[in-house]
Amino acid sequence: MKILFSSLIVIFLPKIAFAEVDSGDTSWILTSTALVLFMTLPGLALFYTGLVQSKNAISVLMHHFAIACIASIIWVALGYSLAFSEGNLWIGGISNIFLKSLSYNDLSSSIPESTFISFQMTFAIITPALMIGAFVERMKFLAVIIFLSLWLVIVYVPVTHWVWGGGILAEWGVMDFAGGLVVHATAGVGALVTAMVIGSRKQFPKSINPPHSPVLTMVGACMLWVGWFGFNGGSALTAGTNAGMAILATHVSAAAGSIVWMIIEWIRFGKPSLVGMVTGMVAGLATVTPASGFVGVPGGLILGISGGILCYLAVDLIRGKLKIDDSLDVFAVHGVGGILGSLLVAVLALESFSGTGLSDGQTATGQLYVQVLGVILVVVWTFVFTYIVLKITSLFTPLRVEEDEEIEGLDLRSHGERSYFKD
Repeated sequence: MKILFSSLIVIFLPKIAFAEVDSGDTSWILTSTALVLFMTLPGLALFYTGLVQSKNAISVLMHHFAIACIASIIWVALGYSLAFSEGNLWIGGISNIFLKSLSYNDLSSSIPESTFISFQMTFAIITPALMIGAFVERMKFLAVIIFLSLWLVIVYVPVTHWVWGGGILAEWGVMDFAGGLVVHATAGVGALVTAMVIGSRKQFPKSINPPHSPVLTMVGACMLWVGWFGFNGGSALTAGTNAGMAILATHVSAAAGSIVWMIIEWIRFGKPSLVGMVTGMVAGLATVTPASGFVGVPGGLILGISGGILCYLAVDLIRGKLKIDDSLDVFAVHGVGGILGSLLVAVLALESFSGTGLSDGQTATGQLYVQVLGVILVVVWTFVFTYIVLKITSLFTPLRVEEDEEIEGLDLRSHGERSYFKD
């Protein structure tokens, strides 16, 4: 009997040891979860609020707070199951809707599955929240709620499954460490489609008022920068060297993107602006996101510089040349940055750039081909289904507010509140 018991211990001990919770990893992902939520509430909310007119500040804050609440319920009810439960290459299953299969002690690698669910939930919150910047000051609140709720399930969840849930892009070997495709490409392309469908603000492009509070925008940007350490560093899902290097590369890229944007404005207009600097920071962060866990410091610098330059040019193209009122440059910064980083990772992940290297047998050319295919699939899917979701939403409510409401401001007419009161 003792021999049998000893044999069972030998057989099962490795499995038992593997199934133990790593307290260090768990602590880091719990912290990262808080950091990523902090990016949306209040970081992104304040960042966007400062960029609009004061008469629409409450409206922007409402959009962010509402989508954070709604996305959380959708995620636990359906989103997590469709993204991460066993299914096929295109979508997960419904075996875990309302997390009915989750037990108290379930693990995801070295952390509790509940922690992993919470961490991924914060990504599901910030992705549709990013899109708010494309249609501020003119989209009805009810339309925002219906549109972003449907978009989360129909666009974001399948792409998450493709990349991180064992789906088609994972099968192809696409590299997306923290969401260049899953978050930034989907939000950016979705924002562009939305801006084109609902149309420009009445004053665009001749007499749009400047941001009412660069101070709020800068405060929100600082929160985004800090929160991004959890966004990228937390995506390692361990508290080790991978997370450490991801944070370092992320910080360097943000700084480089900000400096590049400042220099371009200084040369072009004779004065560098605060709003420009913080926009460059976000461009650097968006560009490094898909590559952050695969590159070293040289890669972070290159991504920040290239992201700052290309995203600046994209702003000029979208707003200046094409006259598309993507109000807060969501596609030009997040979409272009996320796609650029998703392509450059094929080269910058090489050991010659101090990266972690590619998969065994894979070349930079081969990986770039895979990345291009991944970008095309995500962009086409997002473009088509964002348009469809907008049309579905329009069956229930008009997408735009009335002209007089747009002129008066959404705060009073939609929410009955003011952001500021004069003495």
